[in-house]
Amino acid sequence: MNNFCQTLTLQGTVTSSQPEQLRCDLLLRSGDTVTLHFGAETTFSVLTNIDGTSNDRVPDAPEQGGGELARKVARYLRPKDTVFIRAIRFEHEGEERYDARAVTRMHSEPQRFLFEDPHWWMTQTMHMANAWLDDLFGDSRTYSEDDFSKRYRTNLNFYGGATDDNLQAMPTLARLIYGLSSAYLMTGDHRYRLAAGAGIQFQRSSFRILSPDGQSCIWAFGRRKGVNGTVTLRASENSDDSGAIALYEQIYGLAGLAQYFRITSDPEVLEDIRRTVKTFNTLFLDSKDVNAEFPGFDGYFAHLDPVTLRPDSAALGRLRSRKNWNSVGDHIPAYLINLILALDPLPQGADPEVASFLDTCREMLDRTTRLILEKFPAPDSLYVNERFLADWTPDHQWGWQQDRAVVGHNYKIAWNLARIAWYQLGTGRQQEAQRALQLAERLAKAMVSHGADRIRGGCFDAVERHPTNGQPLEFPWGSVKDFWQQEQAILANLILHGQTGDPEYLDQARSMSAFWNMFFLDRDNQNVFFRVNEDGLPILNGSYANKGQYAVAGYHSFELNYLAHVYTCAYVSPASSFCLYFHPSAHSGFRSINVLPDFVKPGSIEISSVSINGRHRAHFDPHRFQIPLEPADLGSEVIVQFRRKS
Repeated sequence: MNNFCQTLTLQGTVTSSQPEQLRCDLLLRSGDTVTLHFGAETTFSVLTNIDGTSNDRVPDAPEQGGGELARKVARYLRPKDTVFIRAIRFEHEGEERYDARAVTRMHSEPQRFLFEDPHWWMTQTMHMANAWLDDLFGDSRTYSEDDFSKRYRTNLNFYGGATDDNLQAMPTLARLIYGLSSAYLMTGDHRYRLAAGAGIQFQRSSFRILSPDGQSCIWAFGRRKGVNGTVTLRASENSDDSGAIALYEQIYGLAGLAQYFRITSDPEVLEDIRRTVKTFNTLFLDSKDVNAEFPGFDGYFAHLDPVTLRPDSAALGRLRSRKNWNSVGDHIPAYLINLILALDPLPQGADPEVASFLDTCREMLDRTTRLILEKFPAPDSLYVNERFLADWTPDHQWGWQQDRAVVGHNYKIAWNLARIAWYQLGTGRQQEAQRALQLAERLAKAMVSHGADRIRGGCFDAVERHPTNGQPLEFPWGSVKDFWQQEQAILANLILHGQTGDPEYLDQARSMSAFWNMFFLDRDNQNVFFRVNEDGLPILNGSYANKGQYAVAGYHSFELNYLAHVYTCAYVSPASSFCLYFHPSAHSGFRSINVLPDFVKPGSIEISSVSINGRHRAHFDPHRFQIPLEPADLGSEVIVQFRRKS
């Protein structure tokens, strides 16, 4: 190709540097080495967090001839440094050249990645949580159900301001509650806990639809305000689920409730969780024990007709009697793991109904795990199947998905199976844990060359499951990257590194984390970009500029911040410690609170201190993650410090 030029992003490791010649060699993850040339307008910097504060503490290089530019090349590009390069690639008459115009280091000190600093993910969480609350509620520092009713909106513009659509969607509200609860769990800032509690009250009072006997409930999709009043919307308005009650949305309706329950043990919140789970197991579960008219192939149907409350209604059209990843697998990260963390071991003082509900949660975790292992892997593809007919026949004709894979779903399965393997190991189920880990590793390793971007970092969105272009990847629409899929890739590789000790997983996690922190943080508005192109430039047309849309609304980015913080401290950073914050409700009937951060590797962390209401507890078991409580402790803050065991 002649007269060709293109700006592109490169991520790699410096292998050699020649400051006097104003060039260096960069090894990419693909195994290719490119020679970079530097010019008078090349900029040099160090990665910043969401606050934009400079982290440039790169030591000066030894005295170097050749002028200021040569000194910068010597200082910022040293062997083994990990850097991003914005380069212009030229090709003409068989010659290729890369002119670097921006250099960004991932660390000031060699191999000390900034995003592995103990404060890094906490800083992101605090800035994002503050921005959400400021955008919605202005300068308020206390929050009520009325505040959410008046001012909460799903649709926010790029700057966090109101749009013409005043929809209040339950699934986005629940995601925001999850984010605020996680922010409190991680930082102890009571502003986030108070806001989460007010959001919980609004969700329960405005979206809950109880069954006649009061024993189960469905969550309305949303509310829309008009000049003549507010209309409650029972059925989904999302394009994939329009006109139906989507199990996916009901599942995420529990995300905030479950995370808030973890920090408060609020009995009213637990009761609504129990009611919703009962709905899952009576209306959505494909079991003849539940409904003799169902086919009985196990698993959960993805949709219900809002009139008949049946999954096999002809009115559902293409959604009729379907199962998918979201209806089966999303139970695990959205609420099941957090519920089991809160209830297992059974809290002291828990009544028999709580014990029975814990058994239900364990059974659901076992069912969904078994179905993922049995039904989702495909013998003819590296990627899992994601959509199914009622009898588990893969559905490769559905809508936009056809025979396509969402890369992030493959990473998400790997991540959650690794978490479950820890839980199974902790309960003595070694064979089951090994089976879960085998699929987790298979998927994570496959994504290295069939989902990850080995030139720039990060992972791609949708790909064809059976490429016909003769390449490892074929994109149905474009080589774009979505923020929530980067989360899955980062967490999958971090936890698998902790599981196996394989440095390749840590290398992958660092590459993914570097891309996230370089390109997905909106430093001007304290938020994240939903989608970027392959080089990391944000895509802001249409719904991608909506700060509050479904995937963005306070769930994935906060989940990433929380768990990347925990996993990094537990598996990566030596001699690290971190705190989690709890606030057991004064109305809780429990006499203990469970504090295990996640399904982590048994023996990887221990408790180093416990403080309740500002007073240090002298006696505690560092290996027991259930903290006993006295009646006077209820309504007080509980701070638990953890440290990594060597």
